Amino acid sequence: QVQLVESGGGLVQAGGSLRLSCAASGRSFSSYAIGWFRQAPGHEREFVAAIRWINGDTRYADSVKGRFTISRDTAKNTVYLQMNSLKPEDTAVYYCAADYRAWRSSIVTADGEYDYWGQGTQVTVSS
Repeated sequence: QVQLVESGGGLVQAGGSLRLSCAASGRSFSSYAIGWFRQAPGHEREFVAAIRWINGDTRYADSVKGRFTISRDTAKNTVYLQMNSLKPEDTAVYYCAADYRAWRSSIVTADGEYDYWGQGTQVTVSS
């Protein structure tokens, strides 16, 4: 059974940085893509970034390009989301998720295409 555990959330001032971690376990992830999503109160869950485990290909939402960086450590089975230049509108619960069909030609951004989810970690950016 795939398990995803997020950590690293917290309270930060606007302009600051946080690094989220997603520890994955339960199987080999060579055929997976791992994504980060977020959901703010009153808003739908939205795609943030994703990475293909096997080759490190990445995809970002336009709203975070140039500020957020997704990476993975295959030895630790962990995916990171480095978030810089944080804005109050980045405030949300951040979830990591796994898509086992990473062989598709493009990394998918729809949350319905992801099969496993973590419990989420809160990120709050104060102005």
